Amino acid sequence: MRKFEKISLEQFMKDVNNEELYNSYSIPVRKTKNSGGYDIFSLIDYDLKPKESIIIPTGIKCLLPGDEILMIIIRSSLGFKHGIRLVNQVGIIDADYYNNGDNEGHIFIKIENTSEKIFSFKIGDAIAQGLFIKYGTIDNEEEIIAERKGGIGSTGK
Repeated sequence: MRKFEKISLEQFMKDVNNEELYNSYSIPVRKTKNSGGYDIFSLIDYDLKPKESIIIPTGIKCLLPGDEILMIIIRSSLGFKHGIRLVNQVGIIDADYYNNGDNEGHIFIKIENTSEKIFSFKIGDAIAQGLFIKYGTIDNEEEIIAERKGGIGSTGK
């Protein structure tokens, strides 16, 4: 099964601290029947200055099968028209990020303004998109028994 969910209110209050917003924001959606990406929305209003970056909470987590990842990329129009990019270029959300002990699997997006103009966005603006990708592994791989213990960056420890 694959699905987007809101993080719990308790986690949302730790990360965003706005109960009214928790009751009103949307989980990602596809806008057209042939869209591959699910639009991910901003939970903040912000004027991003040139060369500035910001971490944006999304309020969502994603349940996916063990042989899939969720790729997070910037919306094409934001990069092409406004010079907005993900700081890490592509975000990879592994299946075991869901409900991790650090942050429930809360997905954050860090964007940067590479242009010379202020870029303004509002709560509810589509800022990134998520694509579900099935992946393969090598046939002669040794069994991996390590399990994720934390949130962002925890598989590199």
